[in-house]
Amino acid sequence: MTVKISGKWALVTGASRGVGQQIALGLANKGVNLVIQSRDIANQAATMALLEGKGVSVHQVAADLERPESIAAMAEQAESLSGGIDILYNNAAIMTQFLNIFEVPVEDYYRSFQVNVYAVIQLCNYFAPRMKAREFGRIINTTSGIKDTPNLDAYSITKAALDKYTRDLAVEMANTGVLANLLDPGWCRTDLGGPEAWNDVASVLPGALLPAMLGKTGDEEPRAMLFAAQDYAGIDI
Repeated sequence: MTVKISGKWALVTGASRGVGQQIALGLANKGVNLVIQSRDIANQAATMALLEGKGVSVHQVAADLERPESIAAMAEQAESLSGGIDILYNNAAIMTQFLNIFEVPVEDYYRSFQVNVYAVIQLCNYFAPRMKAREFGRIINTTSGIKDTPNLDAYSITKAALDKYTRDLAVEMANTGVLANLLDPGWCRTDLGGPEAWNDVASVLPGALLPAMLGKTGDEEPRAMLFAAQDYAGIDI
């Protein structure tokens, strides 16, 4: 079962380009008001141009996801600007160097975990209890199907950790009106995915929106699930 999300407020991290930009555009087309995040607001010009004329409210926030204090300030700002975030897309991530697994600097692991895992946890810790109090929330964490690529281990293991965290969060939020799920956009041609990727970035729609739109069917909650955006390419939802 799907629920109406028109008029809701969504925070999309990493919304200045790539998958995050497409998610923001797709949500706007569904009537969802937006708070979009990137490291610098100046980087959001292209996204803002795409959102012009969509008939939704859009606020811009900036945060350095490597700095917990910057994340905390951004979360408070997003909540204040929106009056309450209903949908959280933890989309921002960084890719690490393509190196032999034994040559990856430990600093790459620290940095990757901070942005790809710890920042997500910090934002969920802030927004999930507030969503629970309002008895509605959708948390969508962007993961990856990457496997058998030891040269990108410092990136791929963060996604494995994110998967486990999201499933635990979903259990914690069971029957509260807050659903936590995973989104795999597929290998897309973005700055992170590179020019050799199989899929155009626009192909993440409409599948990337599905975990924000699903509701309970009887006693069944669509939570702790993995949604592969490419499975829904070309389908109307």
